[in-house]
Amino acid sequence: MDVATAQDAIPGAPESTGRRRWLKGMGAMTGLALTVGLDGVVLAQEARKYGRDAMPGGAVDDPLVFVQIGEDGHVTVVCHRSEMGQGVRTSLPMVVADELEADWAHVAVVQALGDEARYGNQNTDGSRSIRHFFEPMRRVGASARQMLEAAAAARWGVPVSEVQARNHEVVHAASGRKLGYGALARDAARLSVPPAASLRLKDPAAFRYIGKDSTRNIDGRNIATGRAQYGIDVRMDGMLYAVIARPPVFGGKVASFDAAQAEKVPGVVKVVPLAGSPAPALFNPLGGVAVIASNTWAAIKGREALKIQWDDGPNAGYDSAAFKASMEAAANRPGRVVRNQGDAMAALAGSGKRITAQYYLPHIAHASMEPPVATAKVGNGSCEVWAPVQAPQATRETVAKALGLKPENVTVHVTLLGGGFGRKSKPDFVAEAALLSKAMGGKPVKVTWTRDDDLHHDYFHTVSVEHLEAMLAPDGKALAWLHRTAASSISSTFTAGARSESAVELGMSAINVPFDIPNLRVENPEVEAHTRIGWFRSVSNIPHAFAVQSFAAELAAAAGQDHRDYLLALLGRDRRIDPGQMGDTWNYGESPQQYPLDTGRLRKTIEVATREAGWGRKLPSGRGLGLAVCYSFVTYVAAVVEVVVGQDGSISVPRIDVAVDCGPQVNPDRIRSQVEGACIMGLSLATSGEITFRSGRPQQDNFHQYEVLRAPAAPREIHVHLLPSRFDVPLGGVGEPATPTIAPALCNAIFAATGTRIRTLPIRDQLKG
Repeated sequence: MDVATAQDAIPGAPESTGRRRWLKGMGAMTGLALTVGLDGVVLAQEARKYGRDAMPGGAVDDPLVFVQIGEDGHVTVVCHRSEMGQGVRTSLPMVVADELEADWAHVAVVQALGDEARYGNQNTDGSRSIRHFFEPMRRVGASARQMLEAAAAARWGVPVSEVQARNHEVVHAASGRKLGYGALARDAARLSVPPAASLRLKDPAAFRYIGKDSTRNIDGRNIATGRAQYGIDVRMDGMLYAVIARPPVFGGKVASFDAAQAEKVPGVVKVVPLAGSPAPALFNPLGGVAVIASNTWAAIKGREALKIQWDDGPNAGYDSAAFKASMEAAANRPGRVVRNQGDAMAALAGSGKRITAQYYLPHIAHASMEPPVATAKVGNGSCEVWAPVQAPQATRETVAKALGLKPENVTVHVTLLGGGFGRKSKPDFVAEAALLSKAMGGKPVKVTWTRDDDLHHDYFHTVSVEHLEAMLAPDGKALAWLHRTAASSISSTFTAGARSESAVELGMSAINVPFDIPNLRVENPEVEAHTRIGWFRSVSNIPHAFAVQSFAAELAAAAGQDHRDYLLALLGRDRRIDPGQMGDTWNYGESPQQYPLDTGRLRKTIEVATREAGWGRKLPSGRGLGLAVCYSFVTYVAAVVEVVVGQDGSISVPRIDVAVDCGPQVNPDRIRSQVEGACIMGLSLATSGEITFRSGRPQQDNFHQYEVLRAPAAPREIHVHLLPSRFDVPLGGVGEPATPTIAPALCNAIFAATGTRIRTLPIRDQLKG
């Protein structure tokens, strides 16, 4: 089986049963089947778990389900994380293949079902797939390799120390004998799994794929040729198609509806009311009225013909402009103290130059290329779903709860995702499909969200006001720093009435600012939420880093100093800071001993990015360079944006330089790709990303109103500078860390070019007029 053939059997198209046959038949196969199980090492006195060990389902490292080697020598690796463009279906199997000494040309990948008991944690978010599973996948590959070596040694009657796996075969150098993996698979499958203590992991210098750019993307050919299967591509015999009219205001419900005209639309089969759920939102469907038809277009036209009276509920008065004013008022009052170092309030009342600034960021939508879509089939006390989800376990549990089933009776097939950014870890849309299949007597039903649905009913990124004050000494040194962050919290999605940012949100570039300032205080005023709030690529780093990095540039200007030099001085001497000393009890879920905040690494990214961008060079009028830096998802990133501001106020970005220190680099090509994508997304959010509300309703319907960056506006050059890969530090995240640096770097560049300071996003036409 070659890679392309294996892919055809995986992505979740129900008519393709290859993957299901493979999974069900694993016990009967004659080849070697290797699986990854849960971590077996627990410290007796362990007080707190971090990283992968703290995640539901834990991590994995026992090889008897994750790898299969057929008698023809082909290796199949199960990927238990969701692929949404970040390359995880290449990167994780590549780690296994490297330790296994497998020939990548003979490796195929299949997607795991949603099954925490079998595969461990599968929740693909938080930039942690490689961070949490690099070492476990190394152990999987090494275990399989040693089992093959042991099988060969037994067959030849020689000590196992005399044989070695090399490029898909086991070699006995003394006699020149060789055996391919296929010939050894049956014997190896009968052996015990080596204990963890006996595993011989490769020296990084011996890696063949890890850290190299030459490894072929496992999905690349199918994506390029249109053969890849996404959620929208699922087809089944007898399948029905549905769209849903959901309450236009969060918390609203149907007062009454008339389906007579909708039922007359050709192709419409049935109109089905869906009950909503009380707050908090969780991952529950919003309710409304579903139109089920023989095709999606008929369902859409049927929905247009519905006559619905809505009860808009408690959020009917939500208005963006009024809410902004209320948040500004909150940010100008004292709030809950979440970090207090020295006496910032006394220092701010003293002598010196006092600087005050306030920043605003609106709601933004995920707007992934593929809107939410899911297919479900209910019957015989069970449910089977096919969907582009980031969280298979949450999907299983949400669907089970909606149907009144046990989670083990729900099967989740994870398709490729056409983008995710955190939206598709909330499986409300999958529960909708399951409920409608049940309503249709178990027939398979696909629910499709239109782009309008996607923008109107998202779990929006929070709106925020960030208020900062500082006191400068005569030499420009910052003596005091006050940051009040006022934002609707993700906690409100899970706890009714939550009004404060959580430790997770505050630990994203607010309380963990690593500046060497003697008096530093962070406060969190209370703010309500009037819509569903969800995590978004880099989450609260986006508003916090925008404010912090913009304000640092404002302090440099007020001090009359170069921004780069001033920022480095703010960092102070190189040191490794325990995040807990700054009040950060979260630290991206990682151990503060393994993952201290290293200002030396942060400094280095600034030095590399500014050097490569030509910081300090003389630029013509209307052209400027802007800098920002961020510690995000335990990775260090600095960005320099070059901007050109036209006489008419238009802006263009000829070049972006980004320096990244993520520690060890597993797949450098995908790291660069994700950073490049973060640059595009960051520019899009900065220049045009905005969801506004009036009378509780989102005002943006589609991409003509919620603009994403068009190709002509993209930077002409993006240069990603990966700091040298190093294995003396643990892995950092990659998918999210670069995003928060782009907006502040852009606005700092605009200030350098024009002297105009942008404090409200999106920029849109603020420079025109």
